[in-house]
Amino acid sequence: MADENQFFRPVRDFCQRSVLTCGPDDALVDAVGVMRARNVSSLVVAEGEAPIGIFTDRDLRNKVVAVGADPAGLKVRDVMNAPLETIGEHEFLYQALYRMSRRSIHRLAVVDGTGRLAGIITDTDILRLQAHSPHQLVLDIERAADVEALRALHGRIQALVLHLAGTGLRTRDMVRLIAHLNDQILVRLIALLRAERYADLPDGFAFVVMGSEGRSEQTLSTDQDNALVYSDDLGPAEVARLEVFAQELIDTLIAIGVPPCPGGIMAKNPPWRRSLSEWRKEIARWFETPTPDHIMRGSMFVDLRTVHGDVGLERALKDHVFAHLRKDRGFLMRMAQNMMGFKPPLGWFGRIKAERSGEHRGMLDIKKAGIFAITDGVKALALEAERLDGGTHERLAALAAAGVLQPAAAEDVAESFEWLVHMRLRGHVEAVRAGREPNNYIALDALNRMERARLHSALEGVARFQQFVRHHFSLDLLR
Repeated sequence: MADENQFFRPVRDFCQRSVLTCGPDDALVDAVGVMRARNVSSLVVAEGEAPIGIFTDRDLRNKVVAVGADPAGLKVRDVMNAPLETIGEHEFLYQALYRMSRRSIHRLAVVDGTGRLAGIITDTDILRLQAHSPHQLVLDIERAADVEALRALHGRIQALVLHLAGTGLRTRDMVRLIAHLNDQILVRLIALLRAERYADLPDGFAFVVMGSEGRSEQTLSTDQDNALVYSDDLGPAEVARLEVFAQELIDTLIAIGVPPCPGGIMAKNPPWRRSLSEWRKEIARWFETPTPDHIMRGSMFVDLRTVHGDVGLERALKDHVFAHLRKDRGFLMRMAQNMMGFKPPLGWFGRIKAERSGEHRGMLDIKKAGIFAITDGVKALALEAERLDGGTHERLAALAAAGVLQPAAAEDVAESFEWLVHMRLRGHVEAVRAGREPNNYIALDALNRMERARLHSALEGVARFQQFVRHHFSLDLLR
């Protein structure tokens, strides 16, 4: 994980470069005056540019005030701590942490290769890094006492992603981390609501997420897609209570900062709250009449994943989906045909075609260019093979294991998908840092030659995958 990786980065990346110093023969009262004026608790004592000791406010209390010494007659060397523990600026952060722990000290002077003072690092600096630790954020979410705390913690998810960007964390791990943290926010919110006002909810229900959230493939620009499934044996009063709960849950999620679904695909809306038997009928309706709207809804719904409640309801719905598709491949073929409409924008001589006009002129919608084709093509194959668990990478591995895809072909698709999602997430991070609303567009002229070549290779991988899907589902036979 990247929160561990950062401890293998050099100390120079984290130390404070601006360090106040004094000389060993400076008058103590002058040094204290500097500390008071600059509102600091310590001064590094240096001879020339080499650190030799440190003087802290604790030294003033213990070595001057406590013994009744006259500070007017003292020099800094009379009360400083020496020698000063140092660490090279190229040494790793974990080494600094170990050294402070072993010596029971709170700070280290950072020196360059010639022994000159280059900065200082404190245990507070390292503790501050823990605020950017996924593990710490999960713990803080689990301890959140109210909705306001969750609102602040939801904001910290974005801050964490911005912090981790560029630390070497794989894109697939980053998007899984985002989904995991969003899950934790949701789980904690449900726990708070149930404890405060909904302790009487029945057991027979499941709150499920769908789409990219269901696949645990979220980035920084993801809205809500969720639904409620409940047992057929619940009475009218129990169903009514679930409806009130679902409405408050979604409204509170929006208040926390989770964007609502523009299409209203949320459990607060009646079409996305149904009993198990009603959902089975709705799924059958989508599959038997594969209109564009039904294909969109069915494709998104089959990514369902239970975040809270009875996971048996999810399994029952997936079993129903598989049973239906065993009898009739029509929906799968239409679903595969739909992803063919998103052709990679490749022109002659390796040219990537960008938007020609409008506000996104010279840019590429990376989701339409390739991400959607891969996620939906893989999903269609996974539905047919009944290997629907996990996200796109897990499904590709399962398809290779089942012999649906050759291992090399699965790896080719996985590499293309990874790069496209990487470009999308990087675009989101850059937009947030610039104060813009993130979207799916990337500027082609901002890519260097290597990045453009990798993008072209990824889009070619999408085109090859589409050809495989076209042949696999015999799409040329469709009219």
